[in-house]
Amino acid sequence: MPDLTSLNRFMPLVGVMVLALISFILMLAWSGWFVFPLVLFGVLTAMGLYDLIQTKHSILRNYPVLGHMRFFFEGIRPEIRQYLIESDQDEEPFSRDDRSLVYQRAKGQEDARPFGTRMRVYDAGYSWVTHSVQPKHIEDCNFRVKVGNDACKQPYEASLYNISAMSFGSLSANAIQALNTGAKLGGFAHDTGEGSVSRYHKAGGGDLIYQLASGYFGSRAEDGTFDPDKFAETASLDQIKMIELKLSQGAKPGHGGMLPASKISPEIAEARGVPMGKDCVSPASHSAFSTPIEMMQFLGKLRELSGGKPVGFKLCIGHQREFMCMVKAMLETKIVPDFIVVDGTEGGTGAAPVEFSNHVGMPMVEGLTFVHNTLRGASLRDQVKVGAAGKVVSAFDVARALAMGADWCNSARGFMFSIGCIQAQACHTNHCPVGVATQDKIRQRALDVGHKSERVARFHKNTMEALGEMTGAAGLSHPSEFQPRHLMLRQGDKSMVQGDEVYAYLPDGYLLDDEAVDYKGNKTRWARARADSFDPID
Repeated sequence: MPDLTSLNRFMPLVGVMVLALISFILMLAWSGWFVFPLVLFGVLTAMGLYDLIQTKHSILRNYPVLGHMRFFFEGIRPEIRQYLIESDQDEEPFSRDDRSLVYQRAKGQEDARPFGTRMRVYDAGYSWVTHSVQPKHIEDCNFRVKVGNDACKQPYEASLYNISAMSFGSLSANAIQALNTGAKLGGFAHDTGEGSVSRYHKAGGGDLIYQLASGYFGSRAEDGTFDPDKFAETASLDQIKMIELKLSQGAKPGHGGMLPASKISPEIAEARGVPMGKDCVSPASHSAFSTPIEMMQFLGKLRELSGGKPVGFKLCIGHQREFMCMVKAMLETKIVPDFIVVDGTEGGTGAAPVEFSNHVGMPMVEGLTFVHNTLRGASLRDQVKVGAAGKVVSAFDVARALAMGADWCNSARGFMFSIGCIQAQACHTNHCPVGVATQDKIRQRALDVGHKSERVARFHKNTMEALGEMTGAAGLSHPSEFQPRHLMLRQGDKSMVQGDEVYAYLPDGYLLDDEAVDYKGNKTRWARARADSFDPID
């Protein structure tokens, strides 16, 4: 249902139309001098009417006439930004520069930058890829990884860069369809988020990763528990290539959610399998299992019900011992997931408690390193592919994650930028100015599916080509060859350190070897972890 109060944004157009009409009447009835305001307001009226029908700029479709002010200030933005940098008032250069990079790549514009880097290269935390004096040229940048171990009957060749979980309901119908159509055009995957598979996912025709969270949407019985028959029906769709069990997300790990009844439309109810007129609750934990062993058995059940498609889980690392409990359950049950997606606490969401966003959960780099080394320590790393998510926007972000142990990366933020997100931070208000995060039919019409889907595919293609160039510059033939030693990091004392000194790969099987040296308490945690319970061994 459109928010009628938000129609005030069309008042500037109505105003100039009225002023044009008044000028025309006064010109005829009083003085020919009114031809000048008539021309001015006539031009603005024509501009506003064109804004309503053009498909390139979502801002202008939602804010005719008035929206041009944004592009005026965007034109002088480099000078403003430079002033802010010089005066040390630029608080978010990372997110602003990344958004600019995505826009350029999505639009197919040259992303070269004159006068060198704007990064503060002597600041602690700055990192870079080491390059070779014998760089290689990589022709084919369609980089892929096979997901599926020996128990998987339908392995999937996934792109190294895919769309991370964002649900229909949090994003608009047009946004979902644009993202999925772009995934189809570019040959990569789109995670459904916990809101299940909507008609707009299906309309796009792109590969899907079906996320099953604690609400079991799309596979939900009337009492909110898991329904195996409904799951089998949903998972049988040809579009669905992998099944992802969501344990937690980086933006609000350990926190459930609720979609109020007032926000549940017939389309959302259809996708999620929930009734209208009733609050839709996503519990903080799953009801289908309560122990590590039960969790692995549930994953095995999902693999069987899906016809052997790759099955895995997504989490933000919390208690490290609890992840080790899961790994011990893999060893005991012999049920090993095909993949694990590590989400970082830096991941975003439309709404989360501030304390959770800022201070709960492990950042992606540390979480990824821990998961990678724990799987190595249990001699399971070769059976499990690892995905990484959490502010992975640029080719360097992908290369860094691969060096630290990931097999592929997911991005929500980058692909949202590619369809026009301007970080208005109005996701929870239903007043998104560009039609990305709103269920208002009028607002979301501003997002043209055909135009934005091409930008999605173009952003993916150009990012993979940039990754290919970075890989070649490092003297490598494929991004999967990145290792921690290919990274350098600036430390707090201004010295630099090689990546493998900070994020070293630990020996294969070291957790199972009683004689192996403990590393940062990992063997102590492993000794306290148990397969039959998430509670520690005292």
